[in-house]
Amino acid sequence: MMKQRIIIGFLCICLASMAFAQERIRIEHGPYLQNLKETETTIVWMASKPSVGWVELAPDDGSTYYQKEREKFFDTTNGVKNTSLLHVVKISGLKPGTGYRYRVYAQEVLDHQGVEVTYGKVAATDVYGAKPLVFTTNDRHKPETSFAMINDIHGRTDDIPKLLEVADYKKMDMIIFNGDMLTQLKDESGLFSGFMDVAIDLFAKEKPMYYARGNHETRGLFATSFQRYFSPKEPHLYYLVRQGPVCFIFLDTGEDKPDSDIEYSGITDYDRYRTEQAQWLARAVQSDDFKQAKYKIVIAHMPPLPDKNLWHGQMEVLEKFVPILNQAGVDVMLSGHLHRYFNNKPTDKVKFPVIDNAHKTVIKAVAESNQLVLEVKDLQGKPVDTIVIPAK
Repeated sequence: MMKQRIIIGFLCICLASMAFAQERIRIEHGPYLQNLKETETTIVWMASKPSVGWVELAPDDGSTYYQKEREKFFDTTNGVKNTSLLHVVKISGLKPGTGYRYRVYAQEVLDHQGVEVTYGKVAATDVYGAKPLVFTTNDRHKPETSFAMINDIHGRTDDIPKLLEVADYKKMDMIIFNGDMLTQLKDESGLFSGFMDVAIDLFAKEKPMYYARGNHETRGLFATSFQRYFSPKEPHLYYLVRQGPVCFIFLDTGEDKPDSDIEYSGITDYDRYRTEQAQWLARAVQSDDFKQAKYKIVIAHMPPLPDKNLWHGQMEVLEKFVPILNQAGVDVMLSGHLHRYFNNKPTDKVKFPVIDNAHKTVIKAVAESNQLVLEVKDLQGKPVDTIVIPAK
């Protein structure tokens, strides 16, 4: 009986392996844009089988997509094409404020022995039955810009389209995720099913999504893999972006309790991480990108206000980041974390407004030559607050 079970089990494994081998490769998740800037962007996608991947790029000039050979950008490491399920390609040398069409590919790698590589079928995004995907690079000379921001979704995927629809996201230049999109990062499938597949279907193939990590994305076995999917070609998870009259600084505020807290089991070192980040921040606010912008907006998951009974992580934000931002003349900080809406007015310690977006509200922002307008709405589209910040 035991021998029969072993044989049956072996046959099941063989049949499953044969089915997997026969299944045609496909684009499993994505593509989606990351870290779109004035002259570069990063494109991320997942294939269903181990493969090499590349992006084909064409100007959005009205020509037939296959009028001529289009430039290819490969997923490589130090000049060698990566064989992987996850593909990441950074494209540089682009022109500001310019539209580009693109297509992503994955070609299955069946075998690699020595210098011999056996390739299989190719999967790609469609340019026949649908229009090629298009993105437009940022442009600091653009007279206005707009964005929608959500946070603290914690895997409530149904709320994402509702909140973004309320903000009229299709007309926005960008979408901002300000942390805690999941309660913890357990695995890759949870990351996509929890929020990214919805984001990709709605906008992320063509409209940039910028992500400030929350304290819950630092939790779970898969947390250390976060940067493989978000800001994967950047040196840090904190960064600066220019678009139109706005300079955005995205901070990574880390965890909310001391590193020694029992909840972290001795695996965190966020105090040192925030100290290093503050050193970067002091240099970033001296850059021309920041100083020449009409509006200066900070995106940070954990807020330094309200300052009564601040937890450790928020206190670190107050003590390490805020003095630098006070001196730099920041216009507003947009945060989340507290799951309630707060419009925190400037104080002696924090000399700029700190807006706490709730888990079931969305911020729709429009920055024009004379003012920055932030509209806060709930899931039903009911106005919660409007903040107007005049240009300096």
